[in-house]
Amino acid sequence: MELKGRLLSEDSFIMKKMIIHGGRRLSGEVTIGGAKNSTVALIPAAILADTPVRFDMVPDILDVHNLMLILKSMNVRSTFEDGVLTIDPTEIVEAPLPSKAIKSLRASYYFMGSLLGRFQRATLSFPGGDNIGPRPIDQHIKAFEALGASVEEHDGTVRITTGPEGLHGARIFLDMVSVGATINSILAAVKAVGTTVIENAAKEPEIIDVATFLNNMGAHIRGAGTDVIRIEGVPTLRAMNTHTIIPDRIEAGTYLSMAAAVGDGVVIKNVIPEHLEAFTAKMIEMGVPLEINEDSIYVPRSENLKPIRIKTMPFPGFATDLQQPLTPLLFRANGSSVVIDTIYPKRIMHIAELRKMGANIRSEDDMIVVDPSEGLTGSQVEAGEIRAGAALVITGLMADGDTEIEEADNILRGYDRIVAKLTALNADVEIVSKESLVENGQD
Repeated sequence: MELKGRLLSEDSFIMKKMIIHGGRRLSGEVTIGGAKNSTVALIPAAILADTPVRFDMVPDILDVHNLMLILKSMNVRSTFEDGVLTIDPTEIVEAPLPSKAIKSLRASYYFMGSLLGRFQRATLSFPGGDNIGPRPIDQHIKAFEALGASVEEHDGTVRITTGPEGLHGARIFLDMVSVGATINSILAAVKAVGTTVIENAAKEPEIIDVATFLNNMGAHIRGAGTDVIRIEGVPTLRAMNTHTIIPDRIEAGTYLSMAAAVGDGVVIKNVIPEHLEAFTAKMIEMGVPLEINEDSIYVPRSENLKPIRIKTMPFPGFATDLQQPLTPLLFRANGSSVVIDTIYPKRIMHIAELRKMGANIRSEDDMIVVDPSEGLTGSQVEAGEIRAGAALVITGLMADGDTEIEEADNILRGYDRIVAKLTALNADVEIVSKESLVENGQD
């Protein structure tokens, strides 16, 4: 299967540019795919299984293909077709992981926990991903050390080892709420001997999704979705059925914002409204008359919107990943809105790019101030990371003229079949490809 924008090999990349012909109103319906933030943890988790595993509702995004490339380097076979991903880790071998793929997505750090749980040791390059400010892995390391591992970092490579007795259950108190550290702790502890208790754990739905997958294979994980998770280690994990990934609440929020900003009536299908309550509450506060159903949300044409104040928080608060996708809608409010990102205060890469399109937005005193912005015009901009890219896509749809988004690979990393979905909503969007060979020896 060939994905537009996929990483073809260790020394060949396809670079992408997205071109948006703006000014068209959107209508119709869009179906949300599986959660990216679940998927990028579930794929590494699959190597803990002693049988082949199968996932359904897998988003067709660049991150999935990069993770498959990492699996291949360990002799783990995988196939991806029509949203179904099968992974066979039964002949897995320890091998150097492809550093370009590791560096292309931050979630590759989940291989630390899963390799540690599988082999009692792990070596990989320091993970990359979006550049949105400092995101240290000290809490991950703290958890691994509590479980009996030793961690060394040298020249961008992390080496994790254990003694002859391997990993053992432990009490892990996370100094800060961290989704990544919570999931990595689970992956490392699920096969460790004894009981592990993770305190101050993150509560995100994606954590519940990963725990459900593992429990269905025989793991004993209790408390996922609360701030205390208890794990009784088990010696083996065996998949007995297909795991269906939960809908992507960030993709859903992106289309909700888009529909309110430039839509004449759009239905967002395959959503779990409870996962979006902090987000939809802010949209309703703005004056968007959402019609929330059991598994879909209808967004009618929205007028006379009010300014709001947003403060990002860990789940169930307003998600940091949704502050940028909501920003274009704030341009249509009749006053100044304020965004305070307590998770990633440096998540401001979208501001300079939006200003190129005529947006009235600025950063001051660790706040983002968004003023009404009429007369947006197409421009050449750059998607520095996934959610900044989403903000540029929505603004491009709102703007007059053409918008060219460089580094669109970042958008394709996180949004399932975005061009097809936008086209079905009456948008005029296209992707232009340019293959670029990376010189050997630069890795």
